[in-house]
Amino acid sequence: MAFCLLLMVHSSLQQTSSKKKNNKRDSAVEELQKQINDIVQELNLLKEQQALQTVCLRGTKVLGKCFLADPVKKTFHSASEDCIAKGGSLSTPLTWEENEQLHNYVRQSIGPEEHIWLGINDMITDGQWVDQSGSNVRFKNWETEITLQPDGGHSQNCAVLSTTAKGKWFDESCRAEKASVCEFNIV
Repeated sequence: MAFCLLLMVHSSLQQTSSKKKNNKRDSAVEELQKQINDIVQELNLLKEQQALQTVCLRGTKVLGKCFLADPVKKTFHSASEDCIAKGGSLSTPLTWEENEQLHNYVRQSIGPEEHIWLGINDMITDGQWVDQSGSNVRFKNWETEITLQPDGGHSQNCAVLSTTAKGKWFDESCRAEKASVCEFNIV
């Protein structure tokens, strides 16, 4: 009887010791997995930054953004989708200075007589211009001296920046084909 009791105690101690070893092993595995996940996340961030630097080398840096021109003429929606696929969005100047720099960049990279799509539209509510996130546009540079832009009503719901009109904006049919500039935020 005493022998059976000793056998049971011994078996119980071995199981406890084995569980402690397994717990330590599981804990070490979890820690290694966490470290691997952190390294993968850091690597992806570095890849993203390197891709952005490549974009900036091909384009130009402006006030915390990179601009990359695409001279191929496309509809507003196609141009927007292409920018999103590259990790950016259609350029949307937030200040007069940024608008001027975008205008100069377009003149140099695409041509002195071009229009490019801007990342703003009034598709949802005519006359209420919003950016691609749906926020109201605060800075506006409509051409108002000659043609009183925007003047297209329901038929012209997308905006372009004109190099011939010194960076002024015009509303345009979203189905028209224009060049574009993608912008990428630099952290």
